[in-house]
Amino acid sequence: MVKKYAPKLILLLVILVFAGMYMWIPVVNSKVNYIFMLFSSLSVESIIGYLRSYGPYAAAISFLLMIFQSVAAPLPAFLITFANAAVFGWWRGAILSWTSAMAGALVCFLIARIAGRDVVEKLTSRFAMDSVDTYFEKYGRHTILICRLLPFVSFDLVSYAAGLTSMKALPFIVATGIGQLPATLVYSYVGGMLTGSVKTVVTALLILFALFIFISLVRKIYSEKGSASAEKRE
Repeated sequence: MVKKYAPKLILLLVILVFAGMYMWIPVVNSKVNYIFMLFSSLSVESIIGYLRSYGPYAAAISFLLMIFQSVAAPLPAFLITFANAAVFGWWRGAILSWTSAMAGALVCFLIARIAGRDVVEKLTSRFAMDSVDTYFEKYGRHTILICRLLPFVSFDLVSYAAGLTSMKALPFIVATGIGQLPATLVYSYVGGMLTGSVKTVVTALLILFALFIFISLVRKIYSEKGSASAEKRE
């Protein structure tokens, strides 16, 4: 009984501690609200300034910020990836973004695995989770790869949904690492070169690039399914 309920009790305690800190400690409340404001502004420059304000602790703050945005889905992670590239250089920023995104994905996965669907729907929404469930039903193991390549699809929701399936943690982390690496490298390389309003144009181009990849993958999946059906009929 202890082994069965201990993870849920620990998770509940952590949630209560953070909720209490947010509600009763003004400094924590203001900082969390400011972080939400940063993401809602969709301003890479604001996040760059925020990270640089922490000086030598900027990398640690960025790591925690990525985990925060993962849990508080669906905040846009690509803003942090661009900011990391600008602050730390493209390849160092890529490593930081890649590792912190995997850590955030694992946290979401474990929350879903421990707490169950009801808690996940409170963190996100029932409609969002139903949509991701449909994605998993259609594309199965391809879902993680497809969604990570799309900057406008919340991969955090996919991480939560994966935690509600029978998928083990290790295969999930491997698929996450492989799926997010190409996009992280591209965003980091571009983000390290460009600043200002040009990033808006680049983001639009990357979205088109991601759409092209998505369409290609969907065609491939349907082609494989069509071939399998034809073989069954024969």
